[in-house]
Amino acid sequence: MTAIKHALQRDIFTPNDERLLSIVNVCKAGKKKRNCFLCATVTTERPVQVNVVKVKKSDKGDFYKRQTAWALRDLAVVDAKDAVKENPEFDLHFDKVYKWVASSTVEKNTFISCIWKLNQRYLRKKIDFTNVSSQLLEESVPSGENQSVAGGDEEAVDEYQELNAREEQDIEIMMEGCEYAISNAEAFAEKLSRELQVLDGANIQSIMASEKQVNILMKLLDEALKEVDQIEIKLSSYEEMLQSVKEQMDQISESNHLIHLSNTNNVKLLSEIEFLVNHMDLAKGHIKALQEGDLTSSRGIEACTNAADALLQCMNVALRPGHDMLHAVKQQQQRFSDLREQFARRLASHLNSVFVQQGHDQSSTLAQHSVELTLPNHHPFHRDLLRYAKLMEWLKNTDYGKYEGLTKNYMDYLSRLYEREIKDFFEVAKIKMTGTTKEGKKFATLPRKESAVKQETESLHGSSGKLTGSTSSLNKLSVQSSGNRRSQSSSLLDMGNMSASDLDVADRTKFDKIFEQVLSELEPLCLAEQDFISKFFKLQQHQGIPGSTTNEAEEMDGGNLSRSYPSGVPQTISSEKDMIRQMMTKIFRCIEPELNNLIALGDKIDSFNSLYMLVKMSHHVWTAQNVDPASFLSTTLGNVLVTVKRNFDKCISNQMKQMDEVKISKKSKVGILPFVAEFEEFAALAESIFKNAERRGDLDKAYIKLIRAVFVSVEKVANESQKTPRDVVMMENFHHIFATLSRLKISCLEAEKKEAKQKYTDHLQSYVIYSLGQPLEKLNHFFEGVEARVAQGIREEEVSYQLAFNKQELRKVIKEYPGKEVKKGLDNLYKKVDKHLCEEENLLQVVWHSMQDEFIRQYKHFEGLIARCYPGSGITMEFTIQDILDYCSSIAQSH
Repeated sequence: MTAIKHALQRDIFTPNDERLLSIVNVCKAGKKKRNCFLCATVTTERPVQVNVVKVKKSDKGDFYKRQTAWALRDLAVVDAKDAVKENPEFDLHFDKVYKWVASSTVEKNTFISCIWKLNQRYLRKKIDFTNVSSQLLEESVPSGENQSVAGGDEEAVDEYQELNAREEQDIEIMMEGCEYAISNAEAFAEKLSRELQVLDGANIQSIMASEKQVNILMKLLDEALKEVDQIEIKLSSYEEMLQSVKEQMDQISESNHLIHLSNTNNVKLLSEIEFLVNHMDLAKGHIKALQEGDLTSSRGIEACTNAADALLQCMNVALRPGHDMLHAVKQQQQRFSDLREQFARRLASHLNSVFVQQGHDQSSTLAQHSVELTLPNHHPFHRDLLRYAKLMEWLKNTDYGKYEGLTKNYMDYLSRLYEREIKDFFEVAKIKMTGTTKEGKKFATLPRKESAVKQETESLHGSSGKLTGSTSSLNKLSVQSSGNRRSQSSSLLDMGNMSASDLDVADRTKFDKIFEQVLSELEPLCLAEQDFISKFFKLQQHQGIPGSTTNEAEEMDGGNLSRSYPSGVPQTISSEKDMIRQMMTKIFRCIEPELNNLIALGDKIDSFNSLYMLVKMSHHVWTAQNVDPASFLSTTLGNVLVTVKRNFDKCISNQMKQMDEVKISKKSKVGILPFVAEFEEFAALAESIFKNAERRGDLDKAYIKLIRAVFVSVEKVANESQKTPRDVVMMENFHHIFATLSRLKISCLEAEKKEAKQKYTDHLQSYVIYSLGQPLEKLNHFFEGVEARVAQGIREEEVSYQLAFNKQELRKVIKEYPGKEVKKGLDNLYKKVDKHLCEEENLLQVVWHSMQDEFIRQYKHFEGLIARCYPGSGITMEFTIQDILDYCSSIAQSH
């Protein structure tokens, strides 16, 4: 193996500036045994590159050739198959897995160890050595032929050091002293050996000469030891003398410690006594204020508030361990508890009286608001009660049961008061909306019953719930026959409310103002009450007890704002916002039903009032949500907004239903369909209402539904029309729709506007082409036959040889249409078009101009066919394009 290694180094690797470090004789696993060598090499130039080279013997001779080389940095895994048993197989994972069988286990292990050392020295790459014995991966290299070569080379590289300048100079001097150093190395080595012996002898003599000095040094050491013994004896005598002094000092230290301990105990005792006296002593003035303080005057309330805070501080003082066992402390705590209970009972009784009195005083002012659409102002009531806000906070922290009772009583008194005020307020709003009241009738102080309101409202609408009179005039959805009109009765939710009369506009404007005033009165009322509840009951700083849960949907009628734990601690609402919202729901429980009743009344008066209500309600909901999305006002208005949105959707659905059910007269021309004109009025009204509105998206969706229904209904009516041609119905109505959308500039209907324009253009062209086939009917049929023959494959110049289409037949047909006859036909056509078109849309001149252009186009087409199919015949029409223009102009002017 050594000879092979030297041969490979000489023939293959030395020419490539590489050095062979390890070699292993291998063959591929599982195949025919064809031996080759795997070589681990490094380059001699820096940077050093490490490779694994496959070398195999040439088939043509005994020389070796380099077959494949892999860079060691591409090696990922070395798998030795078995780390315990001897196994010559191993795998190398480069770009793929190469499986080898070594000629011996020793060669395999030596090669793997060399790879590991090369990786550690040059690459430091993370190569996975699998199933490899840990002994092979140590830095110390075991003995072996190949390993010694690799290791010897590496050690030589590691241990070699260059000579410095002084060493080089010494060697040169030595070699100059012996001229034959280079030519006779043995003689030079013998001379160096003799000189070394001479130096060894000199060293021995020097050591023997220094023995006398060593003896002198030992003597000095003995004398030093004697001096040390004498010093130790003196130190022992000193220690015996100080022993008695130490005992006396220990006694003095113990006495001082006892004195210091006594002083410390006295200071601590004084501190405890001062702490109890300073923190558990309530001033006599505070005690008097708690027992007899005036709760009606501002000064008395302030004194009671200060006294209550002082009492709370005394009761909440953090006692130190052992204080609660003192009799004086227990007695003082009991006194404080009695004072707290007595003052809490007196405060709760007084506030209940204030609630009742304020409720009666506020009721006495209802009469002056009964004829005006305003709600009474509760600011004075709130201002007076807010003086007790700090006392309410004290009561909440000290006696939650009485605080809860006051909260329940406040809700009971105020809910009845607000219910009377709000019902009277909505009563006035309903009467102002209907615009009727009994002569000389005055409003009573107490609110009217809801049943009476319903009866009066029904009396305004009649037994069937429909309005009568000028404000409820309904449009007729059927096209009127000559001399006979059939009226359709419908509810106020029908499309009949789309009348654009001044009376309707005034009624809707009046309703809009009343509805806005209602919302504008309710909003500050609710916000003021919510702000008062938050401040008076101190809910914004209140934190629920951890772990407490409350179902927000629980009934508030019982006023159960809390329940008791077994330990007596009240279970509060999980959030102060939830408690405020529940209190507001109990106090203003009548607002939502009253608003829904008002909305229902407005919807009965005019279904298009839902547009006004949707815009106003959306604005107020948006405003309330910006302030507090979870507030009572935001939630209530949001619920009502859902009802308004449903009414709006119902209004749109009813309009679409009416379009679907429309019927037309079979004896009169159609013209502009009612629902097309009504869509125009609806869109104009909606655009004026929804200008800069927050709920523009709802209107856009409604537009899409309505316009698609209008398109479908127009086509349906056009298909059913017998008196008016289908193209005329489609043309006129889609022209009207296009004009409406162009004028209103509704962005979401741009696609429908283009579609309406396209349908109008298409049906105009269709109607013109169809109508022009009648004035020159025979001529049209003749040239249609000519075009049919050409389409069948007959050449154009050969058509004149067809019997039915020869020149004589063409002259005969042309003679039937002299200029006078053409003018007469056009005049009849003008009259017929005039009968088909309606006056409202004013499309007669547009249609007539299109017919003129189409007639000229046909004339040119006929002339072209004559020139191509009858060349050189000299046949021409008996009228010219100028004649056509003159005919059309004179006919239009004569009519």
